[in-house]
Amino acid sequence: MNGYEPKGFDEDAFGDKGNQSGLKTFDAFPKTKASYTTPTTRGGQWTVLILAICTLLSFNELKTWWRGTEHHQFSVEKGVSHELQLNLDVVVHMPCDTLRVNIQDAAGDRILAGDLLEREDTSWKLWMDKRNHGSHEYQTLNHEEADRLSAQEEDSHVHHVIGEVRRNPRRKFPKGPRMRWGEQADACRIFGSLEGNKVQGDFHITARGHGYREMGDHLSHEVFNFSHMITELSFGPHYPNLMNPLDKTIAETENHYQKFQYFLSVVPTLYTKGRSAFDAYTRDPSSPAVRKNRNAIFTNQYAATSQSTPLAESPYLIPGIFFKYNIEPIMLLVSEERTGFLSLLIRVINTISGVLVTGGWVYQISGWVGEFMGKRRRQTEGVLTGKNYTD
Repeated sequence: MNGYEPKGFDEDAFGDKGNQSGLKTFDAFPKTKASYTTPTTRGGQWTVLILAICTLLSFNELKTWWRGTEHHQFSVEKGVSHELQLNLDVVVHMPCDTLRVNIQDAAGDRILAGDLLEREDTSWKLWMDKRNHGSHEYQTLNHEEADRLSAQEEDSHVHHVIGEVRRNPRRKFPKGPRMRWGEQADACRIFGSLEGNKVQGDFHITARGHGYREMGDHLSHEVFNFSHMITELSFGPHYPNLMNPLDKTIAETENHYQKFQYFLSVVPTLYTKGRSAFDAYTRDPSSPAVRKNRNAIFTNQYAATSQSTPLAESPYLIPGIFFKYNIEPIMLLVSEERTGFLSLLIRVINTISGVLVTGGWVYQISGWVGEFMGKRRRQTEGVLTGKNYTD
């Protein structure tokens, strides 16, 4: 009756066999039997490609969730802080007994930094030989080396900062190169940490008898050479593995009466990992528990510009190295937070579903395009050209 019998088809082959669940009667999309489908190489390759894309995107979502996302915000610094630690490691091309190191701040205090910092007689040539060795070469401040910019960018992320502090708990200044026997000391290494007032100030390195009145022989200007290398200049707790704008920089001059000026804008910064550490600081910034939290790092960032000027030899003009720093009345809060596992699961499911749906549509469209092009090719081959052929 249905026309299948004369052609040898069995109508029952297209329906369900046996006592199966009645839920199949509600299926709005009847499925073709497996015996009526033919697997193709193209379909298998497309399936492998879709699975690879799903795996890659799912792994990327898991990696992003594990590392968390960073949130940056500015806030007025909470709590009261009166002191600011300065960390310095600089080599000046002059003997130590010819240099004077001082700090003079906006509060009117003058700190004899030369008595608080360590001095070490050294050779300028030794440091010049060292400058091209190591992970980062010494450069001028205005020289934008890709490695330096990459290191500074890396040190602005929470996971890297906290990881470096945990891996390197020792906060000592590295040892300088040893002088060879009989080598003359013509340079001075000044390094160490000292506490100053948390106000605008001027840290400067000048020659003996210049800038301040003191008893002693007048130092000849021919001795002046304020060429210098800055291995580290930072504010706050000493983290020697973090790259600051003036770290590993060098400035040289052939002029004896030279003035180097650095203008620094210091911004207090708090790095926190997890919302709990951030909330603890917000509730009570002065709490000792917050300061000792392994997931909270207090430090300072700064931006630096430089200026170098040759001076005329005059008693009213003072050569030397001057660091003028200003403390900004804001605080940068950088927190790394991680969403819940349910959010991760939803993101992964949405990603896989989107890839499967998009892949299915692309597969079908490409199949239709292939069939259409095949039909046109067959039609073109079957048309008579009308040419006459003669034997």
